[in-house]
Amino acid sequence: MERREFLQKGALALAGTAAFSSDLFAAAKEKHVVGVQLYSIREDMKKDPLSSLKKLAEMGYTHVEHANYIDRKFYGYSAKEFRKVLDDLGLKMPSGHTVMGKKHWDETTKDFTDSWKQTVEDAAICGQKYVISPSLDISMRKDLEQLKYFMDVFNKSGELCKKSGMKFGYHNHDFEFSLKLSSMKVYDIIMQNTDPSLVAQQLDIGNMYGGGGRAADLLKQYPGRFELMHVKDEIKSSTEHIGWESAILGTGVIGVKDIIDTGKKSGGTTQFIIEQESYQGKAPLDCMKEDLAIMKKWGY
Repeated sequence: MERREFLQKGALALAGTAAFSSDLFAAAKEKHVVGVQLYSIREDMKKDPLSSLKKLAEMGYTHVEHANYIDRKFYGYSAKEFRKVLDDLGLKMPSGHTVMGKKHWDETTKDFTDSWKQTVEDAAICGQKYVISPSLDISMRKDLEQLKYFMDVFNKSGELCKKSGMKFGYHNHDFEFSLKLSSMKVYDIIMQNTDPSLVAQQLDIGNMYGGGGRAADLLKQYPGRFELMHVKDEIKSSTEHIGWESAILGTGVIGVKDIIDTGKKSGGTTQFIIEQESYQGKAPLDCMKEDLAIMKKWGY
């Protein structure tokens, strides 16, 4: 083969490889996960976690998110034991909720306590990609400087998680939108003082509603910032303190499908976690089955 012909064929092969790699990258970028927050079936998990997880797997769930980590145990299991339980059922747990507060940061040493380091260590053993704190100390909701300072601790937690191949994250409720410090919503202070490369945001599209937050507006205001989403719908409530309660997807006011479509398209969202905390007389597990069927109907 002449040198010119060889170079021409080599260039074509490289171009084809580049195009193929580009297609693979695009396909990988489009991948998303649909899971369930286990707080949705909290009473079932309290009574019989193994049987409850098995039922979720039989419904078709492949991913779960924990909401119970006490004394280095997940629902009574050590990290290694719980990982085996999940593996045996064909389940993965890319994220979990564990509150990180003032007690986890040592002001004297300017370092995390052993308790928080163990939390991160156990999350990694379970195969998590995200360690998410679903709350914020009440004192920080009232003091701008305290809040800003702790957002730096959030960033440091992100650095700690990064060493284990994970990312720290924060999950909102309603107060972040109803409370303001120096004329700025608490949520905006959180967003503007955390490093997106270290701290992921899990957007709970239902929780915020009673506090005045609207997911569609946030997705426009902070594109690409919401790697995780709690998929939830809300209906009027006479019992909940914020006047709203969660319900079967598609039956409330949130406009869930449009929100999750936008999250996937421009929000940076890859983790869609179903959560329902109120059931309107239905069994929680039955609600989880309905919610998953609706997500599948919507193409997720």
